[in-house]
Amino acid sequence: MGDKNSKTDYSKPEYYYNRELSWIAFNNRVLGEARDKTIPLFERIKFLSITASNLDEFFMVRVASLKDMVNAGYTRQDIAGMTPTEQLEAVNQATHELVDLQYATYNRSLLPLLAQNGLMVIENHEELTKEDCIFVDRYFQDNVYPVLTPMAVDSSRPFPLIRNKSLNLGALVSRKEKKGRRHLFHKKSAEKKELEFATVQVPSVLPRIVQLPELEQGTKRVILLEQIIERNMDKLFLNYNIECVYPFRIMRNADFALEEEDTEDLLKEIEKQLKKRQWGQAIRLEVEDGIEERLLEIIKKELLIDERDIYTIPGALDLTFLMKMYGLEGFEHLRNKPFVPQPVPEIESGDDLFEKIRQHDILLHHPYQTFMPVVDFIKQAARDSQVLAIKQTLYRVSGNSPIIAALAQAAENGKQVSVLVELKARFDEENNIVWARKLEKAGCHVIYGLVGLKTHCKITLVVRREEEGVRRYVHLGTGNYNDATAKLYTDLGILTCNEAIGEDATAVFNMLSGYSEPLGWNHLALAPLWLKDRFLYLINREKKNAANNSPARIVAKMNSLCDPDIIRALYEAAAAGVKIQLIVRGICCLRTGVDGTNDNIEVRSIVGNFLEHARIFYFENGGVPELYMASADWMPRNLERRVEILFPVLNAELKEQVWHVLEVQLNDTQKAQFLQANGSYIKADKREKEQHNAQEEFCVEYMALGTKKEKQQARVFKPEYNQSIEE
Repeated sequence: MGDKNSKTDYSKPEYYYNRELSWIAFNNRVLGEARDKTIPLFERIKFLSITASNLDEFFMVRVASLKDMVNAGYTRQDIAGMTPTEQLEAVNQATHELVDLQYATYNRSLLPLLAQNGLMVIENHEELTKEDCIFVDRYFQDNVYPVLTPMAVDSSRPFPLIRNKSLNLGALVSRKEKKGRRHLFHKKSAEKKELEFATVQVPSVLPRIVQLPELEQGTKRVILLEQIIERNMDKLFLNYNIECVYPFRIMRNADFALEEEDTEDLLKEIEKQLKKRQWGQAIRLEVEDGIEERLLEIIKKELLIDERDIYTIPGALDLTFLMKMYGLEGFEHLRNKPFVPQPVPEIESGDDLFEKIRQHDILLHHPYQTFMPVVDFIKQAARDSQVLAIKQTLYRVSGNSPIIAALAQAAENGKQVSVLVELKARFDEENNIVWARKLEKAGCHVIYGLVGLKTHCKITLVVRREEEGVRRYVHLGTGNYNDATAKLYTDLGILTCNEAIGEDATAVFNMLSGYSEPLGWNHLALAPLWLKDRFLYLINREKKNAANNSPARIVAKMNSLCDPDIIRALYEAAAAGVKIQLIVRGICCLRTGVDGTNDNIEVRSIVGNFLEHARIFYFENGGVPELYMASADWMPRNLERRVEILFPVLNAELKEQVWHVLEVQLNDTQKAQFLQANGSYIKADKREKEQHNAQEEFCVEYMALGTKKEKQQARVFKPEYNQSIEE
């Protein structure tokens, strides 16, 4: 077998799955949660909303990129052997099928179940009772009408800008005939009935879900805002007859390329580029099923939309509104009981964190454990008179971030505060510009990222003067410094004052602020210069161990796997006899079961209530296991175009805890789905094994730890499941 596989060319396309199709398969797995009848109803509508949000971002970035390549005449094949044109055709078919399944789930399953459980969704304003009509018309007059901007299109009023992701109502209108006088705005009286286009944007500043008065006890009824506007269109175009009205929505190319080398002020250039998102190329048009053909032709022509990019929707457009419906009061029995992140056993409220970290390294596992120790780490450093400097990287933070406030306070308290705010964090650019300016105003030294690279690593360094001399405290994590997503994303972090790691952390920030590359590293490995080679070395070491009959095994958990060099190395290691178990939530371009050469590789994906976000890497190393965590996935963008950090778990006790995380996930039989040779995923056969739900088991474990109660007592809490878009 070894001789045969040593000659195998693992660069051939048949060994890879297309990245975009793999992502669609992932979103289908999320949709599978919306279709799972064992999950509470409101959790199911939340998952459906997430699939819609995911798909929006996929179009704005990935589909837009494919279209750009096709338009530029780019014909190079991807690792799966597909040209951009072939990818676009395959993606188009797969996304249409996905949307069809979304609405089959919504219309045939979720809407009837919502009605059975006391929540009626009025989808057509014509279904309203006389009393409802009075209420709706009053609501329109008082709350909606003042906000709207109706726009007619004629020779003096060109087709308006239709904003990206906005929901709009398009109408065909005809002028009312005026007896005895000419139309105020039109000098020629119409001899025949001519249809004109008119439109109004459904305002995103108003709630899209409007509750109607209750007709019977225990039943709530809601109507969507666009239906209220549609019913009252005649009030917006008083001099016209409304011939037909239909909602439509477009998606535009939201990706932008920065010429960073030629940019004098990165912040101002990004601000300028953000404005262009609103009028980028239209790449997707959603229209209501049954739209009047003449109306559709006008929209298609003006927006330059291809027929294949039109999605005819049998229901409400933009299912992201379901996330708002999830928050309606009174349906607690249809949701999971919310999980409260538990305290970290090693840390009591009011503890001196620096003293605790000096005693031993501390592992944090979010969202099962609270994110507050990370926030308190910055807060205590900001107040501590012995702290000299705080340095931190920020990629995505929450809307009202306590970390930002603490950093600003530290600067005002006279600390040396250096913060790298990554302005190029997609769809968070605007938010990060605001934070960067606030930090600068407070006196922090702010770096706007590096030219040509995104800084995606998660690291904080606190420099403190102590009796023994200056000591460095470091936090390293797999997830963002975002207290909001830390309640939804599963991530791991370590607080340490290990001297060697502290030296590495200093070197990291010196690189970020001054392009000063160290001669060597103690424990950390950084992308884009060293990390990929480190991973390849670790994989090849397992391959050599297997060839020498030494223990060889790789267990790796990540969000996505699509780097061809890493995949080839995994194939070669598996062919040499290394047992490889991969836990890949999202994209996976590696194929299993191809020609029997990679039977040693198993790939599973876990989609559950929390978004699986941690990156963990285990290498058997001939019986002396090594465990690492990282901010990076095995993707070219992470390994070649971003600043990322891989850090080892050195403490033996912490190693056991991190290995336990992998072990529990490898035992999952309820939420894990296994990759098949054809790129599909199937769930474990529930008849054969004792049932395990990794996320539920972690909730139970950490509740038992956090409350100091017996594990058996904690089992009264049985959470089910949330999913979010990929970072």
